[in-house]
Amino acid sequence: MSAARLLACAVLLGAAASAARAAEEPAPLPPLLPWDGRSRELAAEAGDPWITPCEESGLTRSPSYDETVAWLARLAAAAPEVEMTSLGKSHEGRDVWLVIASAERAFTPRALKATDKPTLLVQAGIHSGEIDGKDAGMMLLRDLTVAGARRELLAGANLLFLPILNVDGHERSSATSRINQRGPEVQGWRTNARNLNLNRDYAKLDAPEMRALVRALDAWDPDLYLDVHVTDGIDYQYDVTTGFTGVHGWSPCSAVWLRDVLTPACWRDLEAWGHVPGPLIFARDEADLGQGIVDWTPTPRFSNGYGDARHLPTLLVENHSLKPFARRVLGTRVLLESCLRVLAEQGAALRQAIARDRRLPERVPLAWRIPEGEAEKIAFKGIAARMAASDVTGGSIVEWLGEPLEASVPWLRMTEPVDWVQPPAAYWVPPSWPEVIERLALHGVEMQVLREARELEVDMYRLSGAKLGEAPYEGHVTVTAAAARERRRQVFPPGSVRVATNQPLGVLAVLLLEPASRDSFFQWGFFLEVLQRAEYFEAYALEPLARRMLAADAALAAEFEKKLAEDPEFARDARRRLEFFYEKSPYRDERFNLYPVAREP
Repeated sequence: MSAARLLACAVLLGAAASAARAAEEPAPLPPLLPWDGRSRELAAEAGDPWITPCEESGLTRSPSYDETVAWLARLAAAAPEVEMTSLGKSHEGRDVWLVIASAERAFTPRALKATDKPTLLVQAGIHSGEIDGKDAGMMLLRDLTVAGARRELLAGANLLFLPILNVDGHERSSATSRINQRGPEVQGWRTNARNLNLNRDYAKLDAPEMRALVRALDAWDPDLYLDVHVTDGIDYQYDVTTGFTGVHGWSPCSAVWLRDVLTPACWRDLEAWGHVPGPLIFARDEADLGQGIVDWTPTPRFSNGYGDARHLPTLLVENHSLKPFARRVLGTRVLLESCLRVLAEQGAALRQAIARDRRLPERVPLAWRIPEGEAEKIAFKGIAARMAASDVTGGSIVEWLGEPLEASVPWLRMTEPVDWVQPPAAYWVPPSWPEVIERLALHGVEMQVLREARELEVDMYRLSGAKLGEAPYEGHVTVTAAAARERRRQVFPPGSVRVATNQPLGVLAVLLLEPASRDSFFQWGFFLEVLQRAEYFEAYALEPLARRMLAADAALAAEFEKKLAEDPEFARDARRRLEFFYEKSPYRDERFNLYPVAREP
C-alpha cells in the first residue's frame, strides 16, 4: 500500500475514533438554574455507619442490585422493625425484594392488616434507569429505624418498599442508558430481560416481575401506592411532579382525597425543603407551550391507570430528568416522608373513600378524551426557549436557555368519556381460554368455577371489521373490532368460570373482559383465534344451494338484489356473492367472529 493510502487510512481511522469518543461523552444538556435546597440536610454525613451507597458517593451513584440487597439485608438484621421478603424471581433468576417496615413487626399480610394502620407501598425501578425512588427509600428506611430521626412515623403507618421492580433491566446498566437524564453515573435499562416495558404490563401480566407485583398488591392490600419515575420531555422549573387519575375516573372518591389532602400537603413539604413541585407535564408541543399541557387519563396497562381501576389510590411520581440526580433523590426522600405522615394522619378518611369507590357503578367508562372547547389555564413554571436552525436535521430544533419563565398555558384535561358500558351481572369465560382465566386469578378477581355443564341465556358479542396492529407491541399483536351484541342460548362446559361484577374488583373485570376496553384481553390479542375462519365452501355445492334459497325466501331475494344495486364491488365479486349465501346457510361457522366471553344479563 502506498504511503498516501496509508496516510488516508490513518486519517479516516483517527476521525472515526474521534467521532466514537465524542458519541461516548455525556450528551450536551440544557443549562441548569442554581439550586441549594435545604433537603441536603437529609443526607447522612461521611463516616455515618448507616450511610447509603448513594450518599457515600455524594449522591452521584446508585448502587448495583447486589449492593442494594446487601445494604438492605444488613439493615433488616439490625432493625427489628424491618424484614425482607422475595415476591418472586425474574427471567434471569433475580429476586424481586419487598421490604416491610412495621413498628409492630407485622411481617405477613395478615399481621400487617391486623395492626389496623394504613399502609404505604413505594415502588421504584419499574423503569430501572429511573431509579431515584430506590435511593430515597433506602434513606427513609434508615431514618425510620436505626438512625431514629423519623421513628415516630412508623407509629402511625406501615411502609412497604419495593426498591427495584425491573431487576434484570437494573443490571443492564451503563453510563449511556438515558440520553436526556442527569445521573446517576451508571443507569439501568428501561425494559426487562425480554424487552418488555413493565409499565405497560399491568393488565396483561406477561412478565414474572409484574405477576409478582400484582400478587403482592392483592395480598398486602396497601392503602396508598407510589410509583416513582423520572421523566422524558421538555425543560421546566419543577423537579418533582405528581399526578393521579381525577374524579372523572374509576375511583372518584379516592381522587378527591389525593387532590384535596395528599397533594397540597406534599407540595407544601417539598417547597419547605427547597424543591419545586408541580403537576405531571405532558406538553402537546415542546416548541410551543401555547398548545397546552395534557392532563392524561391512563388505561390499566399503566400503574396509575391500573391502581385507579382496582380502587388502589395511586400517585405517579415523575422527577424531572434534567435536574441533577442528587436533587431528584432528595426531593423524592422528602415526598416519601410526607406521604407517610399524611397517610398516618388522614388514612381513615382515605379508607372510607376506597370503600365507596368499590361499589360497582351503573356505567363504567372505557376511555376518555379532551373535550372540545376552550380549556382552562394554569400557571406554568417553565424555562425560556428558542427555535434554532439545525444543520444536522435540516429543520429546526428547540434550545432551552436556562432562564426561568412564568406563563399561563392551556390545561387540556382528558376527562370526557369516549365509551361507556353497563356492567352485566357476571361474565362467563369458557375453559378453552386458560391464559385469560389464569390472569384474572392473578389480579385477584373473584371467580366461581363451574363443576358441571350449564346452559344459559346470555349476551355475546359478534365481532366485525377486525384490524390488527401494524407491528408487534409489548410482545403482542393488538387488535380492534366493532362488536354487536346478540342474545344466545349457550352451553358452558365444566371448568368455565363465572366472574360476578358485584365485587371489589368488578370495574377491573369489566375493563379486562369488555372487547371495547383499550386494555381488554381481546385488544391485547388473547382471542385472535376467533377471528380465523376454519371451514370454507366449494362454489359447485353452494351455487345451486343459493338458487334454492333465493326461490324459497322472497325477503332474502330482495335483500340480495338490494345489495347488488348498492354495492358495485360486491356485484362484481363472484366469491363475495356466494359468501352472502354461505353466511345465511346452516353450513356457516356460527362461532366465527364470536367473542367467547359471555355477559350474564
